[in-house]
Amino acid sequence: MPIALWCVLIAAILPVLSVFPAKLSKDYDNANPRDQDYWRQGFRARAQGAQANGFEAFPFFAVAVFVAMSQGADPGWIDRLAVLFVALRLIYIACYWAGRANPRSLAWAASFFTIVALFTSSLWS
Repeated sequence: MPIALWCVLIAAILPVLSVFPAKLSKDYDNANPRDQDYWRQGFRARAQGAQANGFEAFPFFAVAVFVAMSQGADPGWIDRLAVLFVALRLIYIACYWAGRANPRSLAWAASFFTIVALFTSSLWS
């Protein structure tokens, strides 16, 4: 199986993992997981923001991988770009957790351009 498809699976799981540390608190109520007061500020809010953005970015990434694969793009480039996307999303999550807005925005932009590169890779690879 191509590495890019494994990256699609990883990218699908990353949003859930990005919020997991915030759920480890003894204050977290699994019976009321959407309690807005719990997620209102600090690390918890940033973790939830990282999760939400991960769910937003995933569909475009998955479609871009499938478009690249179906349109005859170079498989090596598809794999490299997919791995780069996952790596940039990990950086994005770490920056979000740490409250580092500028590096987070750079990681987001780079991951967005990686998606565009994937989507258009059959034109240039």
